[in-house]
Amino acid sequence: MKNNTILISFFAFLFLMTSCSDDYKFTLETPKKTTLNKTITITLKEKNNLLINKVQFFVNGKEISSEGNSVTLNTVDYGIGKHAVSALVFYPESSKKENNSFEVLADKAPVVYGYKIVNEYPHDTKAYTQGLEYHDGFLYETTGHRGQSTLRKVEIKTGKVLQKIDLDKKYFGEGMTILNNKIIWLTWQGKKGFVYDLETFKQEKEFAYNKSKEGWGLTHNETELIKSDGTNKIWFLDPKTKKEKRSIQVYTNKYALDNLNELELVEGEIYANKYQKNAMVIIDPSSGVVLGVANLSGLEKEMSKTQKLVAQDEVLNGIAYDAENKRLFVTGKHWGKLFEIELIKK
Repeated sequence: MKNNTILISFFAFLFLMTSCSDDYKFTLETPKKTTLNKTITITLKEKNNLLINKVQFFVNGKEISSEGNSVTLNTVDYGIGKHAVSALVFYPESSKKENNSFEVLADKAPVVYGYKIVNEYPHDTKAYTQGLEYHDGFLYETTGHRGQSTLRKVEIKTGKVLQKIDLDKKYFGEGMTILNNKIIWLTWQGKKGFVYDLETFKQEKEFAYNKSKEGWGLTHNETELIKSDGTNKIWFLDPKTKKEKRSIQVYTNKYALDNLNELELVEGEIYANKYQKNAMVIIDPSSGVVLGVANLSGLEKEMSKTQKLVAQDEVLNGIAYDAENKRLFVTGKHWGKLFEIELIKK
């Protein structure tokens, strides 16, 4: 009988503790969207006003110093993009974790650009352009599609292909860049890239993607490789190991900008094509803020005067910059022209 009494008391205790625990109803409240340089407050609330012993707040996995059940943050400390928030709540005989997030938008609208055509040059209509780069008076270009992906050295004025190699047919070639006399070429979903000798086009090594799932566009800033992966993220890679060191999220004052494709660094800013849009965006590499948007849809209309673009994906893609002569080149997938353009603020 004594043993039964002990068991009954034990189960009654467990029931009481479970019942007490179930009485706690938490919500972690945070603004869903805000802008850069704004202050926001994150609050942990208990619906029934029951006793809370302690709350620990975390943003992106890092604990934030706080007192009480709320914490105040300045969004400039976290930058634009989506940020994970969690609160670890301690209350009598138990604890619980609550999760939420907030999204920081740019605090200024991007500058809108038009353009004027400075020069037009021939471009191979068989080239499904993925990467484009100016180097020592020539264009270097990579093309896509499995079984059709190539690396080329091109004469600008004539469009003549001076040197070319094919990528293994199992890979879909993507963007490229040139750094330290090496050509670094991405594949789309092959989860790897390749390194070639600039002069001979001989493949020297390969590297795996780690944090970024796909390969889209590639450029560099002398000390880092800069890579897009089709999302609104831009990755910065160690030029030697090719491993992703960090990333930025790209935002306007209204939304995240995804499908970022071919990249080029122009006067310290990242120029990017948005896939399947005849537009180019200018991005602050330190923050991810979209500084400018150039509507280049008129170039497609210019193409239609001499060439019928049939496929839906035969859109603007390919940006190259001649830093010495301040020349900006753009083209498109299967376009018969390479355009030298000048951007004009509207």
